[in-house]
Amino acid sequence: MIDDSILEKALRKTISRGADYADVFVEARKTFSVQHEDGKLEKISRGIDSGVGIRLIYKGHTFYGYTNEISKDSIYELAETVSRAVVHDERDITISIRRLKPMVVSPIQIEPFDVTTDKKVELTKRADEIARKYSNKIKQVLSIYRDSVQSVKIISSRGEIAEDTRVYILALVQVVAADNGEIQTGYEPVGGLIGFEIFKDTPIELIAEMASRRAITMLMARKAPGGRMPVVISSEAGGTMIHEAIGHGLEADLAGEGLSVFSGKIGQRVASELITVVDDATIPNKRGSFSFDDEGVPAQRTVLVEKGILKGYMYDMLNAIKQGKTSTGNGRRESYQHRPIPRMTNTIILPGEHNPDEIVQSIDRGLFVKKMGGGQVNTVNGDFVFEVQEGYLIVDGEIGEPVRGATLTGNGPEILNSIDMIGTDLGFSIGTCGKDGQGVPVSDAMPTVRIPHMVVGGEAA
Repeated sequence: MIDDSILEKALRKTISRGADYADVFVEARKTFSVQHEDGKLEKISRGIDSGVGIRLIYKGHTFYGYTNEISKDSIYELAETVSRAVVHDERDITISIRRLKPMVVSPIQIEPFDVTTDKKVELTKRADEIARKYSNKIKQVLSIYRDSVQSVKIISSRGEIAEDTRVYILALVQVVAADNGEIQTGYEPVGGLIGFEIFKDTPIELIAEMASRRAITMLMARKAPGGRMPVVISSEAGGTMIHEAIGHGLEADLAGEGLSVFSGKIGQRVASELITVVDDATIPNKRGSFSFDDEGVPAQRTVLVEKGILKGYMYDMLNAIKQGKTSTGNGRRESYQHRPIPRMTNTIILPGEHNPDEIVQSIDRGLFVKKMGGGQVNTVNGDFVFEVQEGYLIVDGEIGEPVRGATLTGNGPEILNSIDMIGTDLGFSIGTCGKDGQGVPVSDAMPTVRIPHMVVGGEAA
C-alpha cells in the first residue's frame, strides 16, 4: 500500500482550492477463477489490479479521477487535476489525520491464496461430476469457483484514514435439464466474505446436488396455475424480494431525488407492523459485510423500517452532505475506477414469531415459493415482477406438487403492508447487485412470510 504521507499530501492538494469533502481511495486486488463446462476444464484465470481514485465534492457535485499508475508523481498530478474543479486560489491546508481501528472483523481460517490451483480445479470438477450423475436428463453443467483479495486504504478530509482487507469466495453450479422438448435450469451459489473453510459447512457436492434436484424437479412439474392467491415465500427463497421491493428504494440517492416510492415518507407506515428491515454490514463473513465502506466509514447496522414505520435511508457521503445527514456506511464502489454511491450490504427482514410450518398450514390453497429467481422493480412506483425458480402448490395446509413457470407481480408497499405472518427462521441469498454500471457483492435475507393475496402469473385456470 502507498505510504500515508503521500496520501495526506495528495488529499491536501485536492482540497487546496476549497471543497465540501474529499477522499483518496487506494485499492490492490488479486483474483483467481476456475470454470468447468460440459465436462471439461474450460478456463483458469488470475489477475492483479491496483489503482488510486481521488474524489472532490463541491456544492453537491462530485468530481472524480483515477489512475492505475502507482507512483508519487502520478498521484500528485491526479490530485492537482481534480482540485481544479473548484475555481478558487490555491491555499495551504492542514489536516490532522487519525487512523481508525476496525470494530468489525470477519475471521478467515483458510486464505484462498494458500490453497493450490489443483485443489480449486478439483472442486469444480467434482461439482461437474456430481451434477451429471444426478440424472441422465441433465444435459449441461457449468461449475465456477472464484476468489479475490481486495485491500483498500481510504483517507478523507474528515481527518480519518481506514484500511480494510476483504477476502471473497464464490462458487456456483448451474445445470440444464431437458426431456421431451422441455428445458429447465437449476442454479445454486455459495459464497461470502470468508475463506476456503466455507466448503466444510457447505460442501460443493451439496451445491451440485441442489442445483440438479431443482432442475429435474421443475422439469417434471406441471405449469403453475395463474390468478390471485395466497403466497408463502420460504426463508429458503432468500431475500430477493426485500432487496428489490424495498431495498433499492431506500438508497438515499433515489429517495432524495424523488425516484423512489418511499421518498419523503420518513415516519410514515410503509409496511405491516410485523416487519422490521435492517441493512447490516457488521455480520461476520456475509457477502455484503466489511470493516469499513469504500469511503472509510465504519460498518454499521442501520434500521430502515421498524415495525412497519420508515425510519431512514442508506447514505453515502455525497447524499448525506446534500440532505444534511450522516453517512450510514453505505458508500460502495466496484473498484478504484468508480465513484462511490449508496448501496445495500446485507439487507434483512428480521424474523417474527410464527412457526414456518404453521404458516403453511394456515393456507387452504396457494403457492409455496422455495426459491426465487430474478426480478425487476420500478423504484418510482414500487411495482415489481419476480420469477419463481422453484415453487409448489399448497393444498389443505400441506406442500403439494411442484409447479413451474410462476411469476409474482405486485407493488412493494402494498405487498409489505399485507404480510400478516412472519416466521422464526431466516435464510440468506447472495449475489452481485448492479447499479449505475457498477456491481458490488451483497446478501439478502428474510424469514418465511405469508402474503394473503398476490397475483401469480401462470397457466389460466
